[in-house]
Amino acid sequence: MRVALMVTCVNDAMFPETGKAVVTLLRRLGVDVEFPAAQTCCAQPMVNTGYLDEAVPVVRTFVDAFAGYDAIVTPSGSCAGSARHQHALVARRSGDPDLVAAVAETSPKTYELSEFLVDVLGVTDVGAYFPHRVTYHPTCHSLRMLGVGDRPQRLLEQVRGIRLVDLPSAEECCGFGGTFAVKNADTSVAMGADKARHVRETGAEVLVAGDSSCLMHVGGMLSRQQSGVRVMHLAEILAATETAQVRG
Repeated sequence: MRVALMVTCVNDAMFPETGKAVVTLLRRLGVDVEFPAAQTCCAQPMVNTGYLDEAVPVVRTFVDAFAGYDAIVTPSGSCAGSARHQHALVARRSGDPDLVAAVAETSPKTYELSEFLVDVLGVTDVGAYFPHRVTYHPTCHSLRMLGVGDRPQRLLEQVRGIRLVDLPSAEECCGFGGTFAVKNADTSVAMGADKARHVRETGAEVLVAGDSSCLMHVGGMLSRQQSGVRVMHLAEILAATETAQVRG
């Protein structure tokens, strides 16, 4: 099976350790994941703000970069959601039947990380070790657009040494929402403050989620509050092993 990593813009620019963790994890599970160097944005920012025509060349670049792969794995519910649900809309708008056909090939093969692990590889125990108190935030796109359900929790429950605690009001949005955080800053901050408060209530050492953008938003608040809570992507925890903990 040919598997490609779609690392996402945010991870490429700001959180490269997340992408590295995906590669480490998949290789440990026997998956020889590749990184197509031609990949750029998934086009979600353009689509979400109404610039569908501008999204057409971006989607075209996506399908060209990931053509021929059996699976496309991304550590992001929002980017996976864009590929699975928004690309077809953009392709139809373009009026290009070749692009419509190409999207029909790549979209169903695009998986958020927990989906790929549980549904495609059929594993929940990935051999991880992370002896810390952790709480999980289900991000909006993974929860509502993709319907990943309890897959991330099932993976976390199998991590050795972990103490997984429930997050109050877990399904409430963190307030980031991409450009929403810029255009509606006061509302975004209020929502983020609620989420940060709920995180602190758990007594967790680590907040984990499947989208780095949400972690950036909530993590910034937790840091400014000097809460002592750090944020980590799901991939980083699943990639952790006892050896890595000792070395760290």
